[in-house]
Amino acid sequence: MNKLESTILNEGKVLSETVLKVDSFLNHQIDPELMKQIGEEFAARFANAGVTKILTLESSGIAPSVMTGLTMNVPVVFARKRKSLTLLNDLYSAEVHSFTKKETNEISISSDYIGKGDVVLVIDDFLANGQAVLGLMDIIDQAGASLAGIGIVIEKGFQDGGKMIRDKGIHVESLAIIDSLAEGKVTFRKEGALK
Repeated sequence: MNKLESTILNEGKVLSETVLKVDSFLNHQIDPELMKQIGEEFAARFANAGVTKILTLESSGIAPSVMTGLTMNVPVVFARKRKSLTLLNDLYSAEVHSFTKKETNEISISSDYIGKGDVVLVIDDFLANGQAVLGLMDIIDQAGASLAGIGIVIEKGFQDGGKMIRDKGIHVESLAIIDSLAEGKVTFRKEGALK
């Protein structure tokens, strides 16, 4: 997606060789027009996958997931990082370690929202080491549902998550793949150059 890449180049801030800050359009402030285009792109890429639900992780995955769900006309479920008074029983849960935040969270969803017969598309904002995706896949397995594939807004291609998940034979669609953040500069992988 050229629009996404140009927005990353114009508004993203490289904080280190492994951290890209995209708060101005994805992780804090949201660019609705860009999210609409992202949702349409994911819907097109997974149009024939038979998706019945979209699953994401709070909170940065919600905006692209909702726009994809709107375009595909399917519900969006998000895994919560903290249990609430209304989310107590009949849960599917998994542990997810965030390398950016240097913390491990238990993520949970109610068993009311994903079950046998569902075909689930996972969408997330970033794919780096793959821990969030693995946690969401674990929840799908617990529910007895099927995985349609993984949609990622920004993949850090220089980290091993994308390769690890693709090596499992899973359909992964990343809208922008970053090969390097070296010297404060974003370098994108060229299309068709998956490692």
